[in-house]
Amino acid sequence: MTRRLLILALVVGLAGVLAGLAPGADPGRSDTTRVTIFGDSAATAMAYDPKARDIVGTGIDLRLEMAACRRLGDLSCPYDGVRPPNVIERATALGRELGPVVVVAVGYNDYEDNYEDNIEDALRVLSKAGVEHVLWLTLRAERQSWVRMNEMIAAAAKKHPEMTVLDWNGLARGKSGWTQPDGVHLTPTGAQGMATMINSALVTLGVATRAGARTRQLSIAARSLPKARVGRAYSTRLQALGGKAPYRWKRVGGTLAPGVTLTTAGILRGMPKKPGRYRIVLRVVDGAGAARTRAFVLGVSR
Repeated sequence: MTRRLLILALVVGLAGVLAGLAPGADPGRSDTTRVTIFGDSAATAMAYDPKARDIVGTGIDLRLEMAACRRLGDLSCPYDGVRPPNVIERATALGRELGPVVVVAVGYNDYEDNYEDNIEDALRVLSKAGVEHVLWLTLRAERQSWVRMNEMIAAAAKKHPEMTVLDWNGLARGKSGWTQPDGVHLTPTGAQGMATMINSALVTLGVATRAGARTRQLSIAARSLPKARVGRAYSTRLQALGGKAPYRWKRVGGTLAPGVTLTTAGILRGMPKKPGRYRIVLRVVDGAGAARTRAFVLGVSR
């Protein structure tokens, strides 16, 4: 990358971070799911471009962790005498503030020989922090090393069911005007394309609202759950109001009581095995892509 392009990307990245870094918060306390996006200078345009920010942040509690020169697990390269924390270091520091979903768009500054091991290390750190889904973007394959690193990303996803590959390389290939002359850093149009790809993946996961979808008055009727007892059959149906059928339910945080499961139709049922108070965060998505999230406590007595 030329020094001029790198400096431009750094300025863009710093502006995006200062404008849009979300403060740490408990992702289970709002009606949206916390999603943290890690990026190096190639992805900072999503933080800088207002339309891209709106697209990628639709229906979620967005935390942008963008830094030029950021690496995945190795010591990040310096800019103006400062080295940003790498992904593993920053994820370790944030812990539960990451939320249940993390997006990784990092690799252009990384060493090919270390990238495979760093992916494994990063996934372990994210799992320890309670992350349930990891969306990992491929690299624009402008160099042979990035082709091989994309193969490492695909191989890791085959071993880790929590990891989903988003093929940015395939999507951006041949898109005139999406990248700067270096083929890596994004124009505003490219930033919006990347943001749309991420938003679509988050909608598929059931944690985001589709960008551009008409907002509907979707709500969750229940504010508490019936109590349960160990060894006795338990069943209750959650009800969504408003919006557009069909409705799809899923757990996006917390822990279900052992022996109890949630169906996509919103039915909690099973035979509780252990007493306690189990906090769970449930999300419903309607047919138009609107979504609502609510935290519940299921009390199980003996």
